Amino acid sequence: MFTGIIETLGRVTNLKYELNNLHITIESSIANELKIDQSVAHNGVCLTVININDNCYTVTAIKETLDKTNIGRLEISNVINLERAMKLGDRLDGHIVQGHVDQTAECVHVEETQGSWLYTFNYDSLLNNITIEKGSITVNGVSLTVVNSKRDRFSVAIIPYTYEHTNFKTFKIGSIVNLEFDVIGKYVSRLNALKN
Repeated sequence: MFTGIIETLGRVTNLKYELNNLHITIESSIANELKIDQSVAHNGVCLTVININDNCYTVTAIKETLDKTNIGRLEISNVINLERAMKLGDRLDGHIVQGHVDQTAECVHVEETQGSWLYTFNYDSLLNNITIEKGSITVNGVSLTVVNSKRDRFSVAIIPYTYEHTNFKTFKIGSIVNLEFDVIGKYVSRLNALKN
């Protein structure tokens, strides 16, 4: 379980395919604090640490993860958002995030608005995921509040701190991001669909 509050950034240093799996090595300031089998969210995707070497660690993404997220699009030197799993008793500063990405979205608009940034994303509404105005959404692992909610599109406003401390500063029109929709909203949507 995660909160969507990004702890630090990591940099991809190696990508190695083994059959349908992708082993990803990441350089990070938290690498020496990790342990084997620990869960870490990478752009919102929960992956298990399988190796640690000095200031780098390795995780493995299976085909299911590569098919449903932007992890398979990573390149050497890409910067990714990192968050370790929350501890019991910690404050929940963001919202309940499982680290299970629902789908990807495309950045279709970026606007600087005198001290903050407005990002707009399009997603495939045929997968029956929804946003609501002022509801929660996770974009590349970042817990955010939805503005301008539409059937297949939404926007988020990014404050300077989030811009500087996440990989939002690398997003441009056409960037593909991971989305995890609010878990409570997903259950409500599913119950609604079962009634109809």
